Amino acid sequence: MSFLHSFEKYSYILTMNSVLIIDDEEKLRQLLKRIVSLEGFNVLEAGNLKSATKILDKESIDVVLCDVKLPDGNGIDFVKEIKKKYSFVEIILLTAYGNVPDGVLAMRNGAFDYLMKGDDNDKIIPLLNRALEKVHLAKKVDQLQKQAGNKYSFDTIIGDSPAILQAIALAKKVAATDTTVLLLGETGTGKEVFAQAIHHNSTRSKRSFVAVNCSSFSKELLESELFGHKAGAFTGAVRDKKGLFEEANGGTIFLDEIGEMPAELQARLLRVLETGEFIKIGDTKTLKVDVRIIAATNRDLRQEIETGQFRSDLFYRLSVFQITLPSLRERLKDIPVLAEFFTDLFAAKTNKSTPLLQKEYLEALQQYNWPGNIRELKNIIERSVILNDEQQLSVKNLPLELQTSYPQAPHSGFELASVEKMHIQKVLTYTKGNKTEAARLMGIGLTTLYRKIEEYKID
Repeated sequence: MSFLHSFEKYSYILTMNSVLIIDDEEKLRQLLKRIVSLEGFNVLEAGNLKSATKILDKESIDVVLCDVKLPDGNGIDFVKEIKKKYSFVEIILLTAYGNVPDGVLAMRNGAFDYLMKGDDNDKIIPLLNRALEKVHLAKKVDQLQKQAGNKYSFDTIIGDSPAILQAIALAKKVAATDTTVLLLGETGTGKEVFAQAIHHNSTRSKRSFVAVNCSSFSKELLESELFGHKAGAFTGAVRDKKGLFEEANGGTIFLDEIGEMPAELQARLLRVLETGEFIKIGDTKTLKVDVRIIAATNRDLRQEIETGQFRSDLFYRLSVFQITLPSLRERLKDIPVLAEFFTDLFAAKTNKSTPLLQKEYLEALQQYNWPGNIRELKNIIERSVILNDEQQLSVKNLPLELQTSYPQAPHSGFELASVEKMHIQKVLTYTKGNKTEAARLMGIGLTTLYRKIEEYKID
């Protein structure tokens, strides 16, 4: 997860919540309108599905109250149409002839709930409020997710510390060119985010952006991934395979952890950089591609050259334009806004109210060393939000290593081992015993978790 995301507090225009009532019985429709409008809702009405469709196309509707049996169609079927076209709209169905199969089908089609006429006067307003909560939550999550992963503008990168601003300025300048870029920095500093931003703000933005982590494959698999192969080239090669360079033709390929690339493949990559040509495994035909290369590493490549692990000629080809991304330790002043963004994001995803961040909580974050950088911060905020049951995040919501490293953290009165045991039990309860997920949330290895479970005799 990256830090691409300029934190703007999610802002919704404060408008009256809109409800559309669809019923062919005018008296009942007017009664419902009166009940709902007295609670402060903006109410629109339609006597059939055709009129309702026109209103939905024209107006911003939050919740639909719809009769099941209408002159020109069935409300249960209409639910599916609405959800397909307007995913944020919630639908409550009303019927005088309710039965279990209809209710099941309505919910399967995407209805929020299914209400019998006659029961609606007491139940309709609480039900409307619950439906609106879901609408607002869905819109909030959508907005935050767009900020978090779907927008690649440099303006959406969080932070105004000098180090990050300098990196952004360099990336903006090189984005408009076809120059090869080498991104340097520790793990978790957002190198792929910068690569995405450079691509999406370049003349190649309409073409593919392809990313591969060079440390994730063996030499043979990485060679096949990058350059492709012909059927029969090796055992298991039952059909021709396009390589990532071919897939990225006209666009950009991002080679993450380039320092992990085997020496034999470094030579092949050098040829692509020099000539734009390569040969698939098992083929004799030369293919030519037009691909921009952005590489990244957390290693010191000059030192790798000295030890013979990395080719000097490849390094000079890759490092035409270098950008060093700062560690989180170098931009501590950006932590509060990053923390606030991630708190909003995970509160929305877990259907919780966004908690306030106590001053001591932020101070503890700023005093930590952050070996995992932005990625580690994101994981810690996620865990804090999941485990928090109060209106604010405090130091006690942080992992033990952050609590104990914060001198102003209040003394709990418990032995450290007891606190750790209770914390592990709480996380395991939350994950319903899923130890892999629990280890991820606590930021420890699975082996460490098993050792702790045995040590503390946790059931």
